Amino acid sequence: MEKVNWKVEGMSCTNCALTIHKYLEGKGLQNVKVNFIGGDVSFDINGNVAKPDLEKGIEGLGYHVANGILAQTGTKNKKLFKNHLHRFLFCIIFTAPMLINMIPGIHIHALMNPYVQLALTVPVFIVGMDFFGRSAIKSLLKGIPNMNVLIALGAVAAFGYSLYGTLIGHAEQYMFYETAAAIITLVFLGNWMEDKSVETTQAALRKLTVTQKVMANMIAYDDQHNEHIFPVESTSLKVGDLILIKNGEHVPMDCKILWGEASVNEAIITGESAPVEKKMNDKLMGGSILEDGTIKAYVTAVGEDTVMSNILKLVKEAQTEKPPVQQLADKISAIFVPVVISISVVTLLINYYFTDIGFGASLLRAIAVLVISCPCAMGLATPAAIAVGLGRAAKNGVLFKNARSLEVFKSIKQVVFDKTGTLTTGKFRIAKWRVLVPDFSEEEFKRIAYSLERYSNHPVAQSVSKEWKTKNEMRWQKIEEVKGNGMKALDKEGNEYIAGSFKAAVGLTENHSHNVYIIRNNILLGWIDVIDDIRPEAKQVITLLNASGFKTILLSGDKKEKCEQVAKELGIEEVVSEQTPEQKLEKLAYYNSIAPTAMVGDGINDAPALAKATVGISLSEASQVAMQSAQVVLMNHGLKNLPLSLGLGKHTYITIKQNLFWAFLYNVIAIPVAAVGLLSPAFGALIMGLSDVVLAVNSVRLNWKKVV
Repeated sequence: MEKVNWKVEGMSCTNCALTIHKYLEGKGLQNVKVNFIGGDVSFDINGNVAKPDLEKGIEGLGYHVANGILAQTGTKNKKLFKNHLHRFLFCIIFTAPMLINMIPGIHIHALMNPYVQLALTVPVFIVGMDFFGRSAIKSLLKGIPNMNVLIALGAVAAFGYSLYGTLIGHAEQYMFYETAAAIITLVFLGNWMEDKSVETTQAALRKLTVTQKVMANMIAYDDQHNEHIFPVESTSLKVGDLILIKNGEHVPMDCKILWGEASVNEAIITGESAPVEKKMNDKLMGGSILEDGTIKAYVTAVGEDTVMSNILKLVKEAQTEKPPVQQLADKISAIFVPVVISISVVTLLINYYFTDIGFGASLLRAIAVLVISCPCAMGLATPAAIAVGLGRAAKNGVLFKNARSLEVFKSIKQVVFDKTGTLTTGKFRIAKWRVLVPDFSEEEFKRIAYSLERYSNHPVAQSVSKEWKTKNEMRWQKIEEVKGNGMKALDKEGNEYIAGSFKAAVGLTENHSHNVYIIRNNILLGWIDVIDDIRPEAKQVITLLNASGFKTILLSGDKKEKCEQVAKELGIEEVVSEQTPEQKLEKLAYYNSIAPTAMVGDGINDAPALAKATVGISLSEASQVAMQSAQVVLMNHGLKNLPLSLGLGKHTYITIKQNLFWAFLYNVIAIPVAAVGLLSPAFGALIMGLSDVVLAVNSVRLNWKKVV
């Protein structure tokens, strides 16, 4: 199976996405996802279906695959009008004179001539039917009628009725040419405004994609080993290529520093504007910026394997998902067009047979019902809010892996924290130490401790070997790591040395509060205490969560005394310590049964617990972002944006509810108002376009709304 990702142009509503989705599934494709706002279409394909055939099929539906094989080979048909603005500008030239004549007190006699109005309307009608008519017919043939069916029906009804009157010689009684032209023209204007406003919901994500294609300074060597530097596009780089990155330049792809030091702005990835100091062997993420310094590096990942690409891919996949709140709106959207057509027919019949306004006025009311109704609003309500919520989150270093997480956040009542690496930095340092044997040299004690611990990968051992590093280390005849005890070694004279936990010192001391005990020939030489510093932002975050009504819980495998000390310092309400991974899972299941619970862990050894929680939130190095089991990843190496993630989830859901309320309310009010003749079709066409703009603007407010 091959994963295909396409950018499809021309989708304007949920029904458009549904049409493409059903077409691709009908071809036997798997994991089909379609996002009409971003135009992203993805699916798994096997060898039984050819991609060019699928592209042609999508083109046949009225859409265009911008990055497909046909587009790359230049087989795309050139169109006279590139977008709705071009169509509007063309149509308004012919429609404006007729609209001017509708203004009270202005009567240009020549414009009252039916043949003049017919001549002005025909170009508009042709352009309108080329777009709305084609789209309507194709959607009807696929069994998924879209909004353009309503627009096309309204325009055809008004134009056909007027043409009939002109041909029979009673044009003055059938003159609705200006209505047909105004509907088409103003809907083009509304669609353009809708497209522009919906584009703003993608603004944050577009900022991420801008950095994907930049120029790079590639380093190459000739036969005489002379260095040559020449510019290349970042997209042409390969893993292992050597590059030079200068002060102020973008890092073109993920890479590792070979030479030099620099201050790097990683805000595009982590949301943190403060520069990070980088030196030899440190990794750089593509898209970050060198604010100061010059480095040489080799490329470690390109294309879809880079951190940025993984982030974009995951956010786009999240956009295509439909949270439960959208399901009712989708069901209504699927039957909306047939229902509105039925209401329009009923409106025509009731007004014609039960009022004295005549067929012409009854037809106008029926047309107004068609053009003022807006199925797009219900389809746009959720995707627009999710696009902004996900975009703002990504811009601030918070990655939501699915849209469901955004909705589930609304009900979170408890936040469970792991300790090491989550509330603390995970980087140990020596706090205090003591030699217990009289007249034993402190330098010799440090030398023994370093010589033992340097062979261990345990974080505590590494902190000791890092701080007490010496060139005068001891040489061992034999050394091994005893699981659960520590390091054990023999020197050339046969002396036995141990650097281990309290288990190794049982019988030598009753004090079990220290981290490392140094023993020689069953004599306790001394002990070492290391501490794991609490993250500087942890206190503020916990205080904010407590003030916001969340219950905070510390769930850790560490000792009771240390957990209680951390909890007391931070103000955490409940402490559960000395838990095995299995016990952690049981506790999380218990907390979930009481109330929806979010679990925050460092993402390294907390994967099962993160998956068990209602929402798993991982603190992670960004390079590991695609491999975490959590639904949400904080990419700024800390807890700072945890309240933002919780707040964004809650307020995105609030925005979705507001959008759906407006979409339903608009249609419930607008359709009856049009049916009783209080709105003209032309005015209804304009309002219809504006209804979607209202939703987009309300969604865009999430970019600035205070959510914490």
